Amino acid sequence: MLEELGWNSYFEAVWHELEQPSGEPGRVIEQHRGLWRVVLECGEADAEMSGKMRFAAEESGMWPTVGDWVAIEGNPQGRVRINATLPRRTAIVRKTAGRKVEQQVLAANVDVAWLVMGLDGDYNPRRLERYLAQAWDAGVRPMVILNKRDLCSEVDLRIAEVEQLAFGAPVFAVSAATGEGMGALARTLRAGTSLVLLGSSGTGKSTLTNQLMHMDLQATQAVRTGDSRGRHTTTSRQLFMLPTGAMLIDTPGLRELQLWDASDGLVRTFADVQEFATHCRFDDCLHQGEPDCAVQAAVEQGDLPLGRLENYRKLKREQEFLRRKIDPEARAREKKTLKSVGRAVRQLYQRREKEGRM
Repeated sequence: MLEELGWNSYFEAVWHELEQPSGEPGRVIEQHRGLWRVVLECGEADAEMSGKMRFAAEESGMWPTVGDWVAIEGNPQGRVRINATLPRRTAIVRKTAGRKVEQQVLAANVDVAWLVMGLDGDYNPRRLERYLAQAWDAGVRPMVILNKRDLCSEVDLRIAEVEQLAFGAPVFAVSAATGEGMGALARTLRAGTSLVLLGSSGTGKSTLTNQLMHMDLQATQAVRTGDSRGRHTTTSRQLFMLPTGAMLIDTPGLRELQLWDASDGLVRTFADVQEFATHCRFDDCLHQGEPDCAVQAAVEQGDLPLGRLENYRKLKREQEFLRRKIDPEARAREKKTLKSVGRAVRQLYQRREKEGRM
């Protein structure tokens, strides 16, 4: 049962090599205010956090989220208790909306991010660049889903535009409403793989989920005709087991996605800007009027869209602001923990290989 939910040698190694939590492992499949739904080897149960863990979460802001593997104690027939969250292999995060400088984890331990954008008034390449940067930075493979192709008369043009900025991320144009293109998308799903749906309200994420599940599980609403904006029909994150054996995490529509410490993701997303920059006269060129700037020359020659360069500058400014605000000691501790986990896993693999050869 746990293997079907994504439990693998990585999490097994983490469970045994770190200070082993008491109880048994389970995966969070739904999250509400102060209550979680988890799946254990013996089935599903509602869960709440232990007092000690709640205190630690309130201090750190690191609450369990959908996709997390947690240590569970208690009788599954009633309400069980979460004692610990296992270190995440991957996490899709963003800066919380507003002035507060905190991170919000949207989904944990996912392999693929489906970045959904509507081919109606929702179409926005600059916003897509944000999503790509956060996915690449998390170590999650992005796939771009252009939904509502039945409402667009320039589908091939839109696909070509997105492929130019996606740099290797697959691009699919589908209509979740009519089913067009869904077959090719469904063929990418693999048993045991976890994926998350990300996009604005009204892009059709709930309709996509219903199509893939072959049933109406998620409520859907029409978008406003003036600007194609949608209402939040999905109000909580939830993990679904698809008929293919893959797992899909649906999330509420995002009004905004402010990046969180995604500098590596920006390098990957704007690889073309980085390549042009290697030919600038100055190593610290800001591409804002300096002499012999290869990036500005690329814009003038039509090799780089001006809007893309402006968005790159904007996202870089946001990252500089965050770097000044984020507690550097906390970030260092987080990175140290992740390195120790990876080291423990590698050592376990090496021991197993050695024992297998003996």
